[in-house]
Amino acid sequence: MKTTTKIEFQNTFEKEVYEGLTAFPKRLSSKWFYDKKGDKLFQKIMELPEYYLTSCEYNIIEKHQEEIAKLFDEPQGFDLVELGAGDGKKTKILLEKFYEENLDFTYRPIDISASVLEELEESIQEKWPQLDIQTEQGMYFDVLKKLGNRDTARKMVIMVLGSNIGNLTHPQAIDFLVNIRKSMQPEDLLFMGLDQKKDPQQILNAYNDTQEITAEFNKNILRRINTELDSNFNTEAFKHWPVYDPETGTAKSFLVSTTQQKVTLKKLNIEVNFAPWESIHTEISQKYDDDVVQWLAQEAGLEITAQFSDTQKQFTDYAFKRKAE
Repeated sequence: MKTTTKIEFQNTFEKEVYEGLTAFPKRLSSKWFYDKKGDKLFQKIMELPEYYLTSCEYNIIEKHQEEIAKLFDEPQGFDLVELGAGDGKKTKILLEKFYEENLDFTYRPIDISASVLEELEESIQEKWPQLDIQTEQGMYFDVLKKLGNRDTARKMVIMVLGSNIGNLTHPQAIDFLVNIRKSMQPEDLLFMGLDQKKDPQQILNAYNDTQEITAEFNKNILRRINTELDSNFNTEAFKHWPVYDPETGTAKSFLVSTTQQKVTLKKLNIEVNFAPWESIHTEISQKYDDDVVQWLAQEAGLEITAQFSDTQKQFTDYAFKRKAE
């Protein structure tokens, strides 16, 4: 009779790393790129000339801040709930506009990274000491579930900038949107940025910069595993490899083992073997067009009420409401 030993995981990170590295093909989630080092690397990525997403969305928000403010505002005030707040560079354009217009609002940034939230709160309080900011560290769905059970009719604007939804497959994205919709009341709003399909080379360059900062960002997950799970990944023995499929609009990133190697994860009590050129799938970055976004919204029970694009139509911010039932 075969017996199996049940592994006790201390946290989700341990569980997902174990499951991903014992799967075939191997995989690791891009959400684990982010620790203090990863946060800094991503901030550098957002400043890269190849990484057009940040500058495009920044320009959209700067150009349309008046219209966005009117879209968000409500006489009884509103809560601005931002999922994946990061350094808040783009959001601060809106915060300044809301502050100048003396709008009644509370800013509630949510992020998986506690260090990012600490820096964001400090920078906002320094610039706008009177601004009501309430940070929450955690996973999006956990926080959204709590917000969905709120006992107030005050309008909630859920904001997801930077095409963060692009890290999900279409079925996952629909589940994500359904979860958001369930937390929304009829007057609530979802404001979400989605990267658009474009020249495949431009997209590929965004994930393969000449300074190799994106490569370091992807490899940071191996460093994090080394630190937190007492493992011995040699990051130099892995090659960052991004690809883009213009048919599906899917950009993927892999870490490819350049040699036969064995990695020991002492905390998980496992050894992981890699054949030469075996890959770990680390990230997906989905690209969209209006038809796909309309389909995603329909599947999730949402409807598009407004949209804002840059002049070259490379990036679009969409506003959604719950569909009337």
